[in-house]
Amino acid sequence: MPTNQDSRPIVSLRELDLERHLADPALRQSFVTPMFDLIAPRYDEFTRLFSFGMDRGWKARLLAWSEAAIVRGGVVADVATGTGDLAYGLARLRPDLRIVGLDVSTRMLALARQRDPQEASKEVLVSGGDLSALPLPASTLDAVTAGYALRNTPDWRASVEELARVIRPGGHLLTLDFYQPESALWRRAFLGWLSVAGRAVGWWWHREPTAYGYIARSIDLFTTATAFERAVEVSGFRLVAVRRHLGGGIALHHAIRR
Repeated sequence: MPTNQDSRPIVSLRELDLERHLADPALRQSFVTPMFDLIAPRYDEFTRLFSFGMDRGWKARLLAWSEAAIVRGGVVADVATGTGDLAYGLARLRPDLRIVGLDVSTRMLALARQRDPQEASKEVLVSGGDLSALPLPASTLDAVTAGYALRNTPDWRASVEELARVIRPGGHLLTLDFYQPESALWRRAFLGWLSVAGRAVGWWWHREPTAYGYIARSIDLFTTATAFERAVEVSGFRLVAVRRHLGGGIALHHAIRR
């Protein structure tokens, strides 16, 4: 059985009930964490493949917003950092920032720590940290970046509130994620494609169909970009930029803490 970087065995996803674990906030993390431990070595490859290369452009846009907005010398957390794509990308663009990448997956963190520091002009601090309860005092961050993060938390609304807690007034929240398309017809087609293609790649690469097949179900249990925007504003942010792609199936948001 494969193990993660701290020698604990990686749980087989076949041993877990996808529907039960994703639908129950108390159980969701016990599915999501071992899933990301499993897919970590090919995660970046998958995101490029599954988005037909568009992931690079979406992240570049989010980084451009971040580069222009964050105060000089600011403190930034990249939550659910994964392999550190956004954290190192921002460090390369803004070497004046102090950046920490936080994640609950030990295998993702190990890969993030192995990135070549030459990708940026300085090291990025990489550490364990749960988006649902960040190990940070209130109002300590000038910005948070979050790529494909909030959809995977046990309670995304509570996680938005947690981000509001740690971001200073005037600080920035910059997110990229999948959403339910507003059109019911397009939603069925979009989620159907993600389910079939994800399960096929999950079986091909890991012999675990739910490794990527979970994506469609997680989106179905998430929300629309419009509803997300309302929740962000209710939590104390002011939206300043929104960019939607794939008929609302992907969206980028930039909000400022009031």
